[in-house]
Amino acid sequence: MLSIILQIASGAALAKLGGAIGGAIVTIGAAYGIGKIGGNAMEATARQPEAAGDIRTSMIVSAALIEGISLFAVIVSLLAVVTA
Repeated sequence: MLSIILQIASGAALAKLGGAIGGAIVTIGAAYGIGKIGGNAMEATARQPEAAGDIRTSMIVSAALIEGISLFAVIVSLLAVVTA
């Protein structure tokens, strides 16, 4: 019982919890952002069908940048969980 209390009192458990919550927040935020980009691209294509190619290219580049940043953040969160 005492060892469990001492383990909780140390920063390791809180670091693991923080890393897990951080990874979840990053994943939710990235999914929301990419969904928002897709929805706005569909609206823009419906308004100006002749610009569909440019809109699609911009959407893919933006989604790739968001995905790259979120992957980096999830890796940092996992490293916080593993090293704690």
